[in-house]
Amino acid sequence: MGLPVSFEFFPPKTSEGVEKLRAVRQQLYPLKPEFCSVTYGAGGSTQEGTFNTVRDILAESVPAASHFSCIGATKASVREQLATLKAMGVKRLVALRGDLPSGYGAGGEFHYASDLVAFIRSETGDDFHIEVAAYPEVHPQAKSPESDLQAYVTKVRAGAHSAITQYFYNSDAYFRFVDDAYKLGVDVPVVPGIMPITSSTQLMRFSDASGAEIPRWIRLRLQAFGDDTASIKAFGLDVVTDLCDQLRNGGVPALHFYTMNQSAATLEIAKRLQLS
Repeated sequence: MGLPVSFEFFPPKTSEGVEKLRAVRQQLYPLKPEFCSVTYGAGGSTQEGTFNTVRDILAESVPAASHFSCIGATKASVREQLATLKAMGVKRLVALRGDLPSGYGAGGEFHYASDLVAFIRSETGDDFHIEVAAYPEVHPQAKSPESDLQAYVTKVRAGAHSAITQYFYNSDAYFRFVDDAYKLGVDVPVVPGIMPITSSTQLMRFSDASGAEIPRWIRLRLQAFGDDTASIKAFGLDVVTDLCDQLRNGGVPALHFYTMNQSAATLEIAKRLQLS
């Protein structure tokens, strides 16, 4: 049974990376993604690379969403970027507060993602479909689960159309989050973010930084495999396919894959789920 999918990429830093990502996209496009999103570095450090990658995807006749962070931004700079994206033909934005570059004070005219969402809506009306981030396992900088949920509700009420979650490996966390938001009167679609497991060191590093929980049984199994990458990948495919199956059975609106600019794991999971 089918389910809409979308993919996230990051802007490559080298010309080889650009070519490699082009090939990866061609491998993934048969899954007919609703859109492909492109990330944005801390403090907008990859803006040029982000916009170039977005242009490439649009040129391949696939809808592209640009990540859009507001840390250190001014209303004038945001206005200018919105005009650029609109002129490129972008119809979808992922509006984020964004990470502070190291050694950087919290300047700029926007303090929260909700400020950015409200500003984009007031400036551009319905020109863009606005996605926001959701954290089923609570944002790592949140004071409490309640304040984190409230921050999410504020972003949606500011004008977001839908949300994409941080990745997780416990489907209960997702369903609980959606229920809690619904009880507060917020019912926009919440699309689970899916992170294929292909490397245990990379996964541990990301999860420590992002606050995503790796359940103990998964962590211990990955550690037990040591450097056996084939076993890690096989185990990862089983775990993530099973997670996607639970989510699909629970009625999620779509799946958003964090591809890490690779195609193999996402393609295999999609094949097992018979998504194509």
